Amino acid sequence: MIRKFVAPDPGLARLRSAARAVLGIGLAATVSGTAGQSLTMAVAGGLAALLALFTVTDATVRGQALTTTLLPAAGFPVLALAVLLHDRPLPRDLAFLAVAGLGVYARRWGPRGNALGIFAFMSFFLAQFLHAVPAQLPQLGAAVVLALLTSSAVRFGLWCYERRLPVPRPAPAPLGGRGLARPTTRQAVQATAASAIALGAGQALSDERWYWAVGTVWWIFVNTASRGETLVRGFRRVLGTAAGVVAGLGVAIPLHGDPVAAAVLVALCVGGIFYVAAVSYSWMIFFVTVLVGVLYGMLGTVGPGLLALRLAETLAGAVGAALAVLLVLPVTTHATTDAWVRRALRCVHLCAVEAAGRLAGSPGADPAPRVAELEALLERVRVSVAPLVHPLSPLGRRKARARRVLALLDACAHEVRGLAAVAADPEGSRTDRLTVACVRVEAAVQALIADGATRAEPLRSPAHPLADEPALTHLHGLERALAELAEPLRGTRRPALAVR
Repeated sequence: MIRKFVAPDPGLARLRSAARAVLGIGLAATVSGTAGQSLTMAVAGGLAALLALFTVTDATVRGQALTTTLLPAAGFPVLALAVLLHDRPLPRDLAFLAVAGLGVYARRWGPRGNALGIFAFMSFFLAQFLHAVPAQLPQLGAAVVLALLTSSAVRFGLWCYERRLPVPRPAPAPLGGRGLARPTTRQAVQATAASAIALGAGQALSDERWYWAVGTVWWIFVNTASRGETLVRGFRRVLGTAAGVVAGLGVAIPLHGDPVAAAVLVALCVGGIFYVAAVSYSWMIFFVTVLVGVLYGMLGTVGPGLLALRLAETLAGAVGAALAVLLVLPVTTHATTDAWVRRALRCVHLCAVEAAGRLAGSPGADPAPRVAELEALLERVRVSVAPLVHPLSPLGRRKARARRVLALLDACAHEVRGLAAVAADPEGSRTDRLTVACVRVEAAVQALIADGATRAEPLRSPAHPLADEPALTHLHGLERALAELAEPLRGTRRPALAVR
């Protein structure tokens, strides 16, 4: 796990994000706490700023600013509802479940819906964390507004490094489906069911800290699409929490609420959360757990029993999530992976077609966007197949097949990038053999994505030593990779990558 801290960081993007988060959240907490004359308001403001900086991920700076502006509209009504229901357990619990389900459902509207859903859910969570009462509602609202204004001034004014960066490629559109087959609808149902299980288990463990179990469930469902992904995410959350509890016993408790030492540790945890979030979920949860322990220490309630309860609530939430994805509208890792692989293969073919058109002199043909799309699709394939290649996966044969599929898809991407580079050369020209090779690539893709009833004959690896023609060399390399994909993708009667 230590290698995650030395993972490649092109352009120091993760480091800059972490440093800006420490600055923005620190200023937001200071402003909110000073205005509200309360440590509780500082905590509320700091959490609001953290959520704004962490969850708002629109592709453009303008889109990020708009989403940040909309956060209060999603969070304030939920915050008010949670505070007003604080002493009415049954309506409070039902409202929390409804907010959890709607928050997940909002992801169907892309990054903005995801951010607004998270902020709404965490507004309810914040009220439980702070045990807020109606008399505190005006102060809480003011603290959140001040925090969002302060963190936005840092993000969009003082240190808006994104303005100098190219617009990132858009994420692939989610997999299709209608009704309960739509991923966001299915996940909303699963998350609501899992939250209900976790709520009951959490309250059996503690009448005061039960909300940690529900929070665990909800965050486990973020950025997952299959039961395999969800189960692995739950395992990583429990692992990160356990490590964070151990660290909290050795670091947070001995602080005894010392404000300076606690502030330094909070800054380190915030920086750690943002720095490792993109490369290690377990490490991110480790820093979150230590941060929570420090905050509880600042509020005067930390202790070994509380940290142990935090772990128990996390385990209850992970179990609730596992039961939901196994029993409620389950989707196997194979089904999700197969859909993403099919999309990637179709994109490979389109890349070849665009490159051939460019070499033929077609003014509208450009393989570059397709290459970028393929890279994004391959990233989704890696995420989907991650449960199979996890070190603890007991499915040895399928793990090997999954790794083989990833390697061959990477080979396809390599050849496609080379083909696009050749096509970009204005001296490139079209030949009859290039046309024939593109047709064979199309046939190879169609054979791989064909349904079982219309499955094509096994592909044969081509052998064409045409090193003197770069475009053809890349096309034939692409053919070879596609031919080799046939065995791991469907080399047995049972789906090769299936997880049952």
